Amino acid sequence: MEIKVLGPGCTKCNKTEKLIQEVIKETGSDATVEKITDMMEIASYGVFGTPSVMIDNEVKCTDKVPKKNDIKTWLGKYIIGFK
Repeated sequence: MEIKVLGPGCTKCNKTEKLIQEVIKETGSDATVEKITDMMEIASYGVFGTPSVMIDNEVKCTDKVPKKNDIKTWLGKYIIGFK
């Protein structure tokens, strides 16, 4: 699984990347994370709001920091009762 965090490096973008890394560690996922900061490359994905998250080239969220439970769902490792 390939995850791309799209954003110029703002606070929200950094928080998004950190949350994704935490969920990967917590769930034991073997997903890889790539941070894309070049605005031309970000625009090439059809994304104009940041932070955005793509998983296997599918946009999962844009213009907001995702919740941990959303990330777990995307990774297919949702833990019932996780808060």
